[in-house]
Amino acid sequence: MGQEGFRSLVVWQRSRDLAIKLYRLFPYQHRRSANGLIEQIHRSAVSVPGNIAEGDERQTDREAVQYFYIAKGSLAELRTQLDIAYHADLLTDDQWVYLDKECEEIGKMLGGLIKARKR
Repeated sequence: MGQEGFRSLVVWQRSRDLAIKLYRLFPYQHRRSANGLIEQIHRSAVSVPGNIAEGDERQTDREAVQYFYIAKGSLAELRTQLDIAYHADLLTDDQWVYLDKECEEIGKMLGGLIKARKR
């Protein structure tokens, strides 16, 4: 596995772990109270590692980068949804700080992956 392959695996694992944490944070029973928002959070969170995986399977770096940008867009969407959830009192201060920081770090990692694959 080359450097870019290792880098994408690390970003994929980190984003997958975030998606799992969000499913555990908002279990099925909780989804009923804020159904649309929680469903959208789950969709966006799952989209990030999904697009990283899809990009990794593409034949060219150019195709891969396109999917990594889509993952980055889904991450931005997720951050917005988490911000709304926080302001709607669905997240505690500590949860919000942790999740926002995690999204920020994954975003930076994705940016580095994009830069590396553009070379």
